[in-house]
Amino acid sequence: MRNIQNQQVQMGEIDITAVKIEINSRDEIPQLLRGLQWIYSTPRIWKKVQRVLWELIPFEVDPYNGREGMSLWKIFVLGTLRLCCNWDYDKLQEIANNHMTLRQILGHGVFDFEQRYPRQTLCDNIRWFTPETLERINQIVVNAGHELLGVDGATSFHGRCDSFVVETDVHFPTDINLLWDAVRKVLQLTHKLSIRLTIAGWRQTPYNIRVMKKLYRRVQNERERDKNSHSCLAATRLYIDEAQCHFQKARDAISIVKGEPEIERFIKHGQRQIRQINRRCLRGEKIESWEKVYSLFEEHTEWISKGKAGVPQELGLKVCIVESEYGFVLHHQVMEDESDKEVAVSLIKETRRLYRGFQGCSFDKGFHSPDNQRDLKKLLHPCVLPKKGKLSDEQRCWEQSKEFKCRRNQHAAVESAINALENHSLDRCCDHGLEGFRRYVALAVVARNIQIFGSILQQRELESRGRYRKAA
Repeated sequence: MRNIQNQQVQMGEIDITAVKIEINSRDEIPQLLRGLQWIYSTPRIWKKVQRVLWELIPFEVDPYNGREGMSLWKIFVLGTLRLCCNWDYDKLQEIANNHMTLRQILGHGVFDFEQRYPRQTLCDNIRWFTPETLERINQIVVNAGHELLGVDGATSFHGRCDSFVVETDVHFPTDINLLWDAVRKVLQLTHKLSIRLTIAGWRQTPYNIRVMKKLYRRVQNERERDKNSHSCLAATRLYIDEAQCHFQKARDAISIVKGEPEIERFIKHGQRQIRQINRRCLRGEKIESWEKVYSLFEEHTEWISKGKAGVPQELGLKVCIVESEYGFVLHHQVMEDESDKEVAVSLIKETRRLYRGFQGCSFDKGFHSPDNQRDLKKLLHPCVLPKKGKLSDEQRCWEQSKEFKCRRNQHAAVESAINALENHSLDRCCDHGLEGFRRYVALAVVARNIQIFGSILQQRELESRGRYRKAA
């Protein structure tokens, strides 16, 4: 059973629209709660958000029958709070159970001490969000923010586009530690299977894992001394031979059952790593980048080198954002094995579809290509896209114009938006899988926009109080 918000008023419960939120604090929590409170207390906006939140409930679930679950309002508040503050679920659980103002926004009374939030409940409910529903909520929030600033649907505004890397939660990959990950998971999963199905021969699994760990450490130490030495090559051969024996034994065990896809997946990963170690270490071949996998657990991870000073590489996925000149993130796109210039046109087309007032945009040189120069000029007025290489007379005249220089100078402000997103959870994605990555990024964008919204409201309240004091 699900509701948008509990209808039964509890003893000591304060109406959400009347909750007092500290406006003198510069912390992100009061700003986010103020933005959420405004959304809830504005019927026109809240009805739009409600319609989207109802779509979170799976089609096969009856929202009007069964045990009462978390309300959709609580899921929305706690989901945005987690990403806005860059918390894990343990921190979110602690704050949700003990933060007085937050509990009032969630709809709890001052005497409601029994309603607690288990960690797993938070985990399961927040994962109901999808990137599509979050994109629609983000559009509602951005439009409301623009209206608050006096920008209606007919007013044109400018945007800024850039990309950055959101890292996945992985360790630095080497061929031997990826093989160690594969062996460890195969042994652990097959051991659990043997207990469940009483398969003989797996009683010494903890000991075998320790043996494999020692072999892995030995290869690691030998490589630090001299990776081409005879002892290093011998240790590598022993390491991969032992891993091969464990994989074969696991295959024999799972052949008894119809199939264990998780075990089979790690065996395939391990076999690939054995082949690559053989080719690179023992035969001296070069492994092409398209053959490599950088994590067995987050397989979508890419090796990205953007040429930043002091950052030789980053492990994750690139995310491209379009920010309005008023500071709101209009749209974003997770880039899978794509470059900036490959997503520019599709990203701008989608942003223009979502926001009628979006007319112009600035880019950096990474988005340049002859096709992009031609296509983006048809979509944007103005299109501030610097060209690489030698300039034609027409292009030179445009890039030396006052409008181009003004927009080009303002483009650097997008780095502030990127830095704010990275500080509010988009430095590293803690959710698993590609779908979890997309959801994490989309929820972080929504949370950041609501925080900006709340910050504007907070600043206006401070200014109005200042004027009131002067008048008094």
